[in-house]
Amino acid sequence: MSTDIKSKEEIVLEDNELVCILSGEVKKIKAQESNLQSVLLMLNEEYGFDLDDMERDFTVEYEDPETGRTKKQKVSLVIFEKGKRHEQDFIIRIAIVQDDKVKVTDKKKGLTATLENAMGAVESCEFGLWANGSSYNFLQKEEDDIGFDYNFTDLSDFPGEGETLEDLDRADRSHTRTPANDSLVKVFKRSHDYIYGNEGRKKDAFWQLLNLIFCKLYDEKRRFMELPNGESYRRKFWVGVKEQNSEEGRKAVAKRIKGLFEELKSADIFSEVFQGNESIDLTDKGLAFIAGELAKYSFLDASVDVKGLAYETIVSNTLKQEAGQFFTPRNIVKCMVEMLDPKEHHRVLDPACGSGGFLVMVLDHVRQQMAKEMFPDLEGPFLVEKYNSPEVNEKVRIYAENSIFGFDFDPDLKKAARMNMVMGGDGHANIFHVNSLAYPLWEHPTEVEKINNAIDKSLHEMQDIDNAYGTDARGKFDMIFTNPPFGAKVKVESDIASRYHLSKFSTAPEVLFIEACYDFLKDGGKMAIVLPDSILGNPNMLKVREWILDRFKILASIDLAVEAFLPQVGVQASLLFLEKKTEQQRQLAQEKDEDYKVFMAIAEKLGKDRRGNPIYLRDDDGAELLFNTETKYLTKKISGEKILKVRREKLKQLDDDLPKIYKSFMKFLNFDN
Repeated sequence: MSTDIKSKEEIVLEDNELVCILSGEVKKIKAQESNLQSVLLMLNEEYGFDLDDMERDFTVEYEDPETGRTKKQKVSLVIFEKGKRHEQDFIIRIAIVQDDKVKVTDKKKGLTATLENAMGAVESCEFGLWANGSSYNFLQKEEDDIGFDYNFTDLSDFPGEGETLEDLDRADRSHTRTPANDSLVKVFKRSHDYIYGNEGRKKDAFWQLLNLIFCKLYDEKRRFMELPNGESYRRKFWVGVKEQNSEEGRKAVAKRIKGLFEELKSADIFSEVFQGNESIDLTDKGLAFIAGELAKYSFLDASVDVKGLAYETIVSNTLKQEAGQFFTPRNIVKCMVEMLDPKEHHRVLDPACGSGGFLVMVLDHVRQQMAKEMFPDLEGPFLVEKYNSPEVNEKVRIYAENSIFGFDFDPDLKKAARMNMVMGGDGHANIFHVNSLAYPLWEHPTEVEKINNAIDKSLHEMQDIDNAYGTDARGKFDMIFTNPPFGAKVKVESDIASRYHLSKFSTAPEVLFIEACYDFLKDGGKMAIVLPDSILGNPNMLKVREWILDRFKILASIDLAVEAFLPQVGVQASLLFLEKKTEQQRQLAQEKDEDYKVFMAIAEKLGKDRRGNPIYLRDDDGAELLFNTETKYLTKKISGEKILKVRREKLKQLDDDLPKIYKSFMKFLNFDN
């Protein structure tokens, strides 16, 4: 968990350069260097080793047993005993970092030739890491029975600062590492690639991985559940550091986790996710490997950005963008949610929720508000750490159960959205498989009935008496966030389209969704919607715009750069923020010309280019700028003690107009009021 404080410094970089967070030196961006920076951040923020106790490109010396001559080997990174001199005798960890093309079995650069050799040369070093960006291999060095040589044992992980190997194997260990940087993205990708490539499961690799992620989250949530017979919490989703090394150990892991999966399928939290016939079909070896990768981290403690990016990375690669479906970039989602600022008392809907990006962002937005209210004296990482406390979790659970709704026509996306909500910290959101344009006259009455029952329950729990008319979801939502399907490929059946007034002017789904959202909103309800610019500018859409102006007050309009949805799809789009008028407001507007201010902005830069590569702030000469940054984060001791640490580094900053637009919008609101 981190809080960043930034100040500009007149340092510039070429496009292919970075600044090492350890040495402060400017380095060329190559695969090996990028991997090393990732390992540095991981060992610092996740494992608790201080940067002051590390050194890169360190040369170790040893005596060649055959010739008796002194030999030298340069290693990527070493960690010294805390506070000790940077000398070979005090090295406690060695890391060898290669580029992605080097295989672990490579005769010259692989694990044996580099890491084992270096660890053998340094008597004080018991643990080591070999990494190439896609593969992480941990080793333990032990003397053989005779005492003349060393044996090297594969581990699923090695101890962090102040930890022992035994600590990693404790079943009552309630907190694992909090993922930082890109660790979770790499773990998910590595796990998916393993299932796809080594388990012969190309068709269902994603769903097999999803089942294991569900298991991990369910096991973490057991910390907050009342367990039967008063038993204390014991992890079930864990892999002993050496369990993967034997057939017996792998069988034990498989039995433990498959049992957990059967348990969770019948749990209330996943009642809308599983049908009951699902199974984990990996080999014991594959299951132990994936579980070992996932078990290192606490998913619930990870920030929503870390989890969301990791999850969407594998979802977007699996559930391809067909028939106009594509995922809304996270910075756009964040801007839309922040601008409407949902609160605990707002009922929220996304009628085309996809994998649940808007709903997760709303959940996190409200979670942060709750934490600030409950812990007003805390700030920074100490406040962030409370986001997943039992007190906040319980309030979030109640909020999500009553207030967050998602509809999608794709049953696979319903499951993916529910998974995303569980990763966001809750599994009780109301995600339904339904065609929002056909609701409430959809051909699956059972799902419609579930929606209506959920709405009825929500009205009762939130004591929403003023809106308790009717028996369905229409007119019940305070806010809507959505990016509806649009494009020529998406066809709406004529009998469904004919139910909408706007079908007289256009049967495009994005047009009909505007009216559907209007129907779902309460009077005075607000929505933020992504729309193609054709609706806002084309002459043949004039009647649609007149309909919008008649029924909504326009709050804001943000024109997005063409890069917004690239490389997924090229479409010129805008963000439209609307407030549903009451009938009285409509009549007054018809009698007298309306006169009110509308916030308008153009987002020329969105932090990425057309290929999806990040773009950073530059000076007038086109060189990338660096900013002095203090990253504050907490490390946790085995005793439970939390220590605040600060890492000072020089970082680039994304060239993204949306945060600036949000600040301008807030000034606009304050000035207008």
